[in-house]
Amino acid sequence: MRNVISIILVSLLAGANVLGAADKAKSPSGEIAVSFDTKKGGLFYSVSKSGVPIVAPSQIEIFEGAKMERVDRSFSESDTSWKPVWGQFSEIRDHHRELDLSLTADGMPVTLLCRVFDAGIGFRFVLPEESKGKQMDFVSEYKVLDSVAHFAGQYGREVILEGNGGKRANIPMVTVRADGLHIGFLESDLYSAAGFGLMNGTIDATETSFSAASSAVSIGEGQLTAWRTILIGESGGDLAVNTVALNLAAPCTLDDTSWIKPGKGLWDWRVHGYDNGEFVYDIDTRSYLRFIDFCAEQGLEYFTVDDHWFKSAEDGKMVVSPEVDIEKVITYAKDRGVKIMLYYDRKKGNFGDETLFSHYAELGATGMKYGFMGNKADFTRNAMDAAMENRLLINFHDGPVPMAGVERTFPNLISREFCHGQQDSRKAFTPETFLRMAMVSALSGPLDMSNGNFGIRSINAGERKKGPRKLNSYISTVVSEVARNLVIYTGLVTLPDAPEEYRKKIDLFEFLKVMPVTWDDSLVPNSKIGEYITVARRSGDTWFVASVNDQTERTLNVSLDFLEEGRVYEVDLYQDAGDSHGVRNPEAYEIKTMTVRKGDVIAARMAVGGGHAMVLRLVGRN
Repeated sequence: MRNVISIILVSLLAGANVLGAADKAKSPSGEIAVSFDTKKGGLFYSVSKSGVPIVAPSQIEIFEGAKMERVDRSFSESDTSWKPVWGQFSEIRDHHRELDLSLTADGMPVTLLCRVFDAGIGFRFVLPEESKGKQMDFVSEYKVLDSVAHFAGQYGREVILEGNGGKRANIPMVTVRADGLHIGFLESDLYSAAGFGLMNGTIDATETSFSAASSAVSIGEGQLTAWRTILIGESGGDLAVNTVALNLAAPCTLDDTSWIKPGKGLWDWRVHGYDNGEFVYDIDTRSYLRFIDFCAEQGLEYFTVDDHWFKSAEDGKMVVSPEVDIEKVITYAKDRGVKIMLYYDRKKGNFGDETLFSHYAELGATGMKYGFMGNKADFTRNAMDAAMENRLLINFHDGPVPMAGVERTFPNLISREFCHGQQDSRKAFTPETFLRMAMVSALSGPLDMSNGNFGIRSINAGERKKGPRKLNSYISTVVSEVARNLVIYTGLVTLPDAPEEYRKKIDLFEFLKVMPVTWDDSLVPNSKIGEYITVARRSGDTWFVASVNDQTERTLNVSLDFLEEGRVYEVDLYQDAGDSHGVRNPEAYEIKTMTVRKGDVIAARMAVGGGHAMVLRLVGRN
């Protein structure tokens, strides 16, 4: 990662002239403005876009009840670019203006940094040596003006502000204003904020604001808080491809990232008990080898071995299930060019985290799927450090700390289950909640949602050991399953179904087979939280486009304005059939081919719980 444009420093005098009123910073375009003021011993900020208030004057604290006074200020502007190891973009521009406020808190010097981008802001405190040992309580209010609803949290549940005063607000939160503007609230670079946990949000009893708080004991000179981050966009889709949180995160310090390879793969957990008539999948060596064979055959890079491959783990010793020869499985996979992600479950004992990661590396695993870590930020920091040290990929599961932006700092953190997987908790996983998670939970970073079931009838009939608790409760079409894997940003696409189900629809599986995982460009032409989304991603000259629908049959017009002028593209359309239905007929689909050009419009017809997918390949000039 490297800067490609030099940093431009702006003098205090020039900053005052360019940026306007005292303690006010504007984004490079001038549209987003942040103002800071100290009054009656408190520090307050407000945010506006094009002169329209977004956040009314709201208080910020770092030490509870401390009297805040302003001492000095300085301005700077930075315009750089950097290249992610993998992600939604091959290059990200970091263009912002920064306001540094020198303050005192009960006489102690503290610094507040605020960076203002064209698509959002971030602010954080930096503490001095004399703060060492003091209790810090970082509280930031968000007095949200003219907002009608928020979509809160990890599991995509919608919460309307009316009647919810004083309740907990999950982070990230997206607030939708009456004028349609979407505001996302989260934090970035929590990894660098030693001692701090994930901020907790609370909706105020007035139902017009909420606050976020986190605490830690200061370690002294250079102690940082996370960046409290506000994203601003015209739609939920705008927020999904917003790069502010990534730009605020600490850069990766690795000299060699060649071992970090995003990819796609199978996963065994939801297939147990599947009977193809000659073979029944279970937690055993022969089943794992069968998964690996399919991965090798189809060019899938990974196979994830989930829980119960070991029975217990204590004091550096792991008791492996007698039905599993894990060394044989890993060797077999390596010989066939398939990498193994190996699950670890903390509920089964304490192996000893100081040796856990080196043990997995010695086994030959490429990465770890780490389950049941708990909401422990310091523990998560240590796990990321250990994974990096042992050159292991990591996929945090079962309620992890999200740490937005951290995939920039630790690109080996390729995914996490800060969401609901498809066959978890039916009341929390519907087409609507998928669409909320895609535009709310995803603001925290890459998600492991395990999309891509092809045997939907089999799943709904309960023909798997770990299928739905309530039969016929899984609402989706196979085309929607394909499309969801493009919509969700992740470094590891985890396909949850049996190889036999993919072979039955191998022409549809072709989309997943050829779909990359890391991208040159990403955009969201259509979106409405909880209702629909269209995502377009480019790899080289080829575009992949996918749309996902709620439970209302609809057609979305997908404009191909993003294509290159004067070029002809051949498009493969993967779409719901005329009689597809997410409940009654989930496995019907059709595939068509046509040619298109920039400016053409594709009518993406989608069934109840349905979807639509396209691959657009450059074939010539007009």
